[in-house]
Amino acid sequence: MKNSIAVLVVDNEPGFAKLAGEMLERQRKEIVAEPTTSATRALEILEGREIDCIVSDYEMPEMSGIELLERVRTVDADLPFILFTGRGSEEVASEAIAAGVTQYLQKETGNEQYTLLANQVTNAVRQYRTEAELQASKRRYERTLATVHETTRNLMRAETKDEIYRETVDTAADILDVAIAAAYSFDPTDGVLKHAASTESTRQFLDPTTTFGRGDGHVWDVFSEGDSAYFDDTNETSMGEDALAAEALSRSELIVPLEAHGVLLAGTEDVDGFDETMTELFHILAANAEAALDRAEREELLREHDRTLARQNEELTRLNHINEVIREINHGVAQASTRTEIERTVCERLADTERYRFAWITASEDDPPEPTEWAGIDATYIDHVRADGELAPEAELVRETLRREEIVVLSDVLEADGWDRRRTEALTYGYQTVLSVPLVDGERRYGVLLVHVSGVDSISESEREVFAELGETIGHAIRSVERTRAILTESRLELELEMRDARVLFNRLSTLAEGPITLEGIIDQGGDIVAFVSVPPTAELTGLEESQASIETVSVVSEGDDETLYEVTLASTPLLSVLRAYEVRLRAATAENGVATIVLELPQHVEARAVIESIRDEHPETELLARRETTNTRSTKRLDSRLEDRLTDKQFEALQAAHYSGFFEWPRESTGEDIAAALDVSAPTYHYHLRAAERKLATLVFDTNSK
Repeated sequence: MKNSIAVLVVDNEPGFAKLAGEMLERQRKEIVAEPTTSATRALEILEGREIDCIVSDYEMPEMSGIELLERVRTVDADLPFILFTGRGSEEVASEAIAAGVTQYLQKETGNEQYTLLANQVTNAVRQYRTEAELQASKRRYERTLATVHETTRNLMRAETKDEIYRETVDTAADILDVAIAAAYSFDPTDGVLKHAASTESTRQFLDPTTTFGRGDGHVWDVFSEGDSAYFDDTNETSMGEDALAAEALSRSELIVPLEAHGVLLAGTEDVDGFDETMTELFHILAANAEAALDRAEREELLREHDRTLARQNEELTRLNHINEVIREINHGVAQASTRTEIERTVCERLADTERYRFAWITASEDDPPEPTEWAGIDATYIDHVRADGELAPEAELVRETLRREEIVVLSDVLEADGWDRRRTEALTYGYQTVLSVPLVDGERRYGVLLVHVSGVDSISESEREVFAELGETIGHAIRSVERTRAILTESRLELELEMRDARVLFNRLSTLAEGPITLEGIIDQGGDIVAFVSVPPTAELTGLEESQASIETVSVVSEGDDETLYEVTLASTPLLSVLRAYEVRLRAATAENGVATIVLELPQHVEARAVIESIRDEHPETELLARRETTNTRSTKRLDSRLEDRLTDKQFEALQAAHYSGFFEWPRESTGEDIAAALDVSAPTYHYHLRAAERKLATLVFDTNSK
């Protein structure tokens, strides 16, 4: 509130107007009087500058004091107006009061009247100013509340926490007129308060990279304790290292917690710069911000939940569609009778969907990959793959898939290394993701299915699992049709291999026997394996089970002048495990001086290269000596098949053991008791199975009506 009081003295007598003004100034130093002799001039002065009080005579020629009062009241209804007149009557006083006069004083002789007049002027102006300040403060408070309410509406409409923090600090700077306004949010991952928002003026003094953690001063203390704090003079208060502005700028600071969200901070350049009203408004603003942050967090959780549900529904819809496609593929594969039909069915079913752009298959033995079947794509693309050969990016993708024997997904061919040569094709044919699926059945590999999909990273984890099962289904189907084909076809592939690895059992036996070893026959009992081997009569294998972990028992079956026949019971060896996995028959094996030569018979559906590579994985020193096609006679083929169908496992095993051990030779090289002991069964049991097998064999040969 200003100290001086501007008083306009209006009287038609110039001398009195001047005298009254001087007397008022003499009574009170704060009074500055300006005399005028015209009511019209008084109105002009009032319009031009600020006047705190008017002292007017009643009787004036142009306009009376009452008329001047009425004119003043149209401009300012509360401006102090004192009627100072020599004409005193109840009628004048009543008229003045009705017109809204502040005080009424009758002119008298002596200086006492000016003392009274000065007191009336001072009291009236003080009261006027107080009421005006109260009204102004009320209007400011109402405007501030309106701003807070508008801010609250904005906060409740804000979609993100960042918007809420920005709106809050801007409002704090506006309604409080503070130099510093900032908000810090709590990062639960790092466990610190980080800068969330601040006003432009604050950013001149505030480093946005500053964070506050446990023990970092008052900002953290307010947040952790949940109670607001007010520092009326930061120069006298130990703020620690968390003072947010220069001391000359921020002399007082108010910090309010926003519960688990963070803190809101305001600072002024004045000592004790926050009065009770400002503090209350700041807390109201903080409470509204906290409520808005709670609401935004709940809505974000709901939106995330909705997004999750939408993704799950989309994924479920996609999986249902994929499963429907897979069912169609499985149905088509089940009806296919050749590998070509299987591959064509798979590619056509996949390419016929909106989900996948196109699909093609390459066989595992092709390097570089040679597409065998494709659908949904023209031959131009396939020609590009073939023309690129080893440089084709698909070649490395296929090799990696076969090497890992698991699905490989290329998320974006436009960004992937080595796929720049497919950029034009990818944009032309509309794909970015490539799914590479191995076609496997156990340890057997039949090739790779490549599926091209639009969009980046378009294959979900659940979709990968479905395709992994599809790859196994296709592999199993291919193996089934090729086994069926092999049964109906008499041709066989024979491989002759030389193995120099000292870990091969035959090589070890030839070294220990100090002579050649020949495999006469082998019986696979599922777990153990019974091998019949012949060695020179000078060799001695008895007792090897004590020094060789892979040999369980060794016994002599027969002894002759030229050779000795041994029955050797073995645990499964790496070589025999590979042969069993690929359904390969060991036709012959000889070993001498630590080098074995074996002859393998492969079913037609088995890839020779896969078998050789699998053996080399176990025994690297393996060389292919010969590869030849063999053909069995139709009658022999049929006899073998029908005999295996009629004999039980025990009968077949008894017949095999008798054949390999020389039981049917004359003179016999072994007795039934010897073979029974080798097979770990009683002699009567063995003879029972053997006779049953002989009877069925004779019936099959001589009974023309047998089927």
